[in-house]
Parts: sequence; structure tokens; C-alpha cells
Amino acid sequence: MEELVESILDYVRADYTDYAIMINGEWGSGKTYFWNNKIRKKIDSMKLNGKQYTTIYMSLYGISNLEEISKKIFIETTQLMDKNLRRYMDSNGQTTIPEYAKTGIDMANLFGISQNEDKVNYGEFFSTDDKVLCFDDLERANVDVIDILGYINNFVEHDHIKTIIICNEKELSTKLKSNNLEMKTFIATYLLDKQGELLKTDKPMVEKIKDQIEHVFDKANEYERIKEKLIGETFEYAPKFDYIINGLLMRYEADSDLIRFLRENTNIIISTFNKSGTRNLRILKHALNDFQKIFEMVSKNYPNVSNRVMQTMLIFTIAISFEIKAGKITKDKFIDIRNNDEYKAILVSSRVLMDNRQFYIKEFDNNYYYNFKTEYRFFKFIEYYVRTRIFDMKIFKENMEVILNTAGLGKMPAYKRLLTEEYWKISDDEFLGVINEIIENVKKGEIELIDLVKLYAYFSYFSRKGLILYDLSTLKSLFITGMNKSSLTSKYCENVEKELSKIAIQDIAEDMEEILTKFCELNEQLKDKMYKEKTDEIFKCIPMKMEQFYDRLDKECMNVPIFKYQDPRQVFQRLSCASNEDIVIIKEKLVNRANQYTKEIEPEMENIKKLKQIIDEYTVGKETSIKIVMLKEFSKDLSYILDKYKSSNLITTNTDN
Repeated sequence: MEELVESILDYVRADYTDYAIMINGEWGSGKTYFWNNKIRKKIDSMKLNGKQYTTIYMSLYGISNLEEISKKIFIETTQLMDKNLRRYMDSNGQTTIPEYAKTGIDMANLFGISQNEDKVNYGEFFSTDDKVLCFDDLERANVDVIDILGYINNFVEHDHIKTIIICNEKELSTKLKSNNLEMKTFIATYLLDKQGELLKTDKPMVEKIKDQIEHVFDKANEYERIKEKLIGETFEYAPKFDYIINGLLMRYEADSDLIRFLRENTNIIISTFNKSGTRNLRILKHALNDFQKIFEMVSKNYPNVSNRVMQTMLIFTIAISFEIKAGKITKDKFIDIRNNDEYKAILVSSRVLMDNRQFYIKEFDNNYYYNFKTEYRFFKFIEYYVRTRIFDMKIFKENMEVILNTAGLGKMPAYKRLLTEEYWKISDDEFLGVINEIIENVKKGEIELIDLVKLYAYFSYFSRKGLILYDLSTLKSLFITGMNKSSLTSKYCENVEKELSKIAIQDIAEDMEEILTKFCELNEQLKDKMYKEKTDEIFKCIPMKMEQFYDRLDKECMNVPIFKYQDPRQVFQRLSCASNEDIVIIKEKLVNRANQYTKEIEPEMENIKKLKQIIDEYTVGKETSIKIVMLKEFSKDLSYILDKYKSSNLITTNTDN
């Protein structure tokens, strides 16, 4: 790194130059830090030929026109000539002006409040051989790069000002190719059509359009031409990350426990950083800041957590930060994984049953946890915190309680062990005992329905491999019996597709067909049972707890066919006891619900029809009162709802009574 510093200083010291130099490096690799701490200070302290050098730094981030660059240069230059400002900075050891302070100084000058009574020193103003310009973030400007380089060339070629450009050429190349891509594609397609090339099949159309775009809009070559004219040397910034990472840790010196832990695990930090495949120190900095919060919360609430778990949390925090923030994955890749058991179950299915649908998760685990053995390696509260920036205390406590209560695999139920650990980690002496224990659990219906489906996939695999003596027919009969018993205590599985995607069943689909059919049948029964219990609770709120009824209807049941699970006569009895106002509100809600969720609530139409008939029978011949009128209006709105389904096979009789 010192060689790079000296090479840049040699350029500044040179008597005459008619070229600029470029420092090229990846985003977040510390280029700006390198400029401020290694280069700028040395240039500002440099004295040559009786002249004191001064640096003028400008970030081009967000610059939308060349005039903004001129304004920045003017502001920086005039501030450098302000003697009072210089005197203050020298006395306070200040080397740079904070951005917010620049704004205040600029506005003060604009309104004539400047305390500097000296007139402008035009000799100093016109001097160029003691200035060094630095333009940073070239690839992040909102101006055409070619125009910016042409603008900078005026300083370099005509005024011979020493100029340093900091950028990420990799991103610059991508930007040059992707700018106005839709417009370029349209024009390229139009030209190909005029040339009669669209109908030819000698080359893929995508390739033809790409070639045409490069031919017509050859910005990359234009950039190379002006770069060759302007840039005399390009220096590749490849920092020694071990040294820089150790420097990053210094910011945590005030927290003795945290800094001790980080120093002890510096190798883990460096290793995980290297495994990310990026050189982005900015993301690492954010990850360490996140870990500071995590370390604080764990130390405060769960001081007895093991050092191994804390090390794993450190790895996971850094790893998940890079995977999400470096654009390697979409943020929702981990959303459906609720806990460590599910994470491990995906890995087991991927490795044992060769399920490539979860290839990313397997690669993530193989990469970041390679040669690092740990049972608990997925932390939902950390994933959620990094992804949403919200530290969810409920998820945090749930995760930590599981960690503290997990004393090891020996006490874990056999079926969970099989679902969350590769079977080859079980010794030959233990394997038969594990299988027999699971079989007993299956027979007694002690395992959740969805887990029985997953387990059957493994047992089918074991049977085919000859690892167990049960044939497929016996297994199927045993599991179906167990599923019937399990359905008495199991909970409805809402996200069946997502749950089943966590295991590989494509290669044994024929074996699974009957099991899956049985599962879907039982799961549907569990759904009806769940909704029956829920709707019983909700309808009991009529007529005494109407606010609760409205709240739960709106939040939980607008798209649920709740009337399917209720006796229409009991519904009417409760409805008839409600106030006239509540009858009006309920019917309005039912109409809005039918308009909004027509398809979802279709299964309840038979009971809606019966409810209408009950209301009509009750109101026939009754003396007119407000309640009778309201009930008739209610019936009329039920007719409106039923009319929506007249074309459906569900409504088979006349509903106009």
C-alpha cells in the first residue's frame, strides 16, 4: 500500500504533467478512506518550489449537470482562501471542512456576513500549480461520463492541474452499457427491421439486438478513447483487508466486552468477509454495527449463552448482511424460513434427497459454515433485523429460549433429529433405535401431519436403499394409520406448498401420491375444524359484544366463508336479537365482502340461501316495525349476494322467495 501512496505522490511532485491519474477499486473497498487518510494529508503537507499544496475534493455522487461541478470547485476554492477560516482550522487541528459547515459558510458569504475583510487575492485565485483536484464517485454521477471526462480534461490539458479521479470502472462499464437500454433496444430493433435482419434465423435475436446496440451506441469505446487521452496512469486499489478490518474494530474500544469478543474472533470476521466474495468494507462496517446491537441484547438478557453460539451469531450476521446488501439474493429468500429447525430440514432434504430446489440455501451453508461445526446456525431475529431494520423482541426471545433449552441432539425427539440432521451423522448402533422410536411415534399419532409427510419421504428413501426392512406397502399403511390418529391433535397447515417445497419428493412422487392425497384430505378437515372454532367465537359476540364482532370480522374473516361453518338458524337467532343499527351495519359489511371476495366466500352460499329463507319465513305476516323492515332489507341484500352465484352449481334452487 505504501508503494501505491508513493506512486501517487510522485505524480503530484512532477514538475509538468498533462494527464490525470485514476484510482480504481470496488464499491465499499475503502477508496475514499484511503484518499482522506493516506493521500490527502500528505499532499496538504507538501511544499515544493516554495508553494504549499492544497487539495480540492469533490464527490460527483448525484451530480446532474456540469454547472454543479463548477459551483463545487468555486465554493471549495473560496473557502480555502478565507484566512479566518484557515486560522481557525489550524488552531483546532481541523484538516477538512464538514459538509454542514460548508453550507453555513456558503450562505453567510451569500448574504454578506463573511468575517473575512481581505480582498480576493487574485494571484492565489489564478494559481493552478499548487492545487490538486480529486473527483470521486465518477460512476455515480447523473451526467454522461464522457461529458464529465471532457470537462475534467480542460483542467488537465490546458491548466496542467494535478487531477486524481477515483472510481469503480467495473460499475462504470455496466452503466455505459445499460443507460437508456429500452430506447437503444427499440432503435436497434427498428434498424434491424429496415435491414431485413429480423426474419433471418442465422443468429439468435437477442444476440443480433445486442450487437446492433454496441455498433450504434458504442459508448464503451468512446470512453476508452477519452480515457486514453486524459488518464496517464490507472492504479488498482487492492487494500490489505486484514489491516483495515482491524482498524474498523477500533471504533468499539469503548465497549470492553464487545471489543474483547471481536478481537478474539478477528479470524472469523476476516474469514467470513473473504467468503462473501466481495471487497465491500462498507457492508462489513454495517454488519459489525448490527452485531453490536445483537451482542448487547444477548449479553443483557441471556448472559449465560455459550461462546460458540455468539460466534455463530457473528458469522450469520456478517453472512446475511453480505447476501442481502451486496445484491446476491432478493430479500425474501429467507422470509419463509421460520427457525433453525426449518433451516436444517431444508439442508437435510437438499443433501440426503438431492433436492436442488433449495440449492441456494445449501450453498449459503456450505460457504459460510465450512469447517465450522455448530448445531444452531440460523437466527430468525438476526435475519429479520438485517432485512427490515427492526429488532423484534418477540422473535428474539423465542429464538433464545429454544437455544437455551436445546441441550444437544441426545435429548431431541428421534423424528426431529431425522428431519434436521443428515442421517449419516447417526451411528450404525443408534440408527435402528432412531427408526423404531419414530415408528412408535407414527403409530400413536404423536407427530404433526405435515411432519409425517416429510418423514415418509425419508422412510421411502431408506426402504429403497435397504437401510430399513419395511417395504413400501407396509410403510404406506403404517403412515396412513398414523395420519388418521395425528389429525385428532394436529393443527391445520396453511402453507402446504411452501412446507412441501422444503423436502425433495420429485424423485419418489409415485410413492408419495397416496400419502399426499390422504394429507390433503385430513388437512382440509383440520381447516374446517379450525374455522368452525373461530367462527363460533366470533358469532358469540352477537349481540352483546358487537365491537369485537366487527373487529374480528374485518381482520380475520373477510375472505373466509364463515357462514359455511355456522347453523343458519342459530345465526338468525343472534341476528334478530341485535339492534336495528347493527343489523344495517352487518348487511352492509356482507355486501362489501361479497363484492370484494366473491370467489373466496363462495362455499358459504348454501347457508346464506338458508339464512335468507329463515328470515323470509319469520317476517311473513309480521306487523310492520323498524326491526321487521330492517330484516326484510337484510333479506333483499342477501338476494343481491346470491345473485352473484346464480351461474354457480352451488345454488341449485330458486332464491327469489
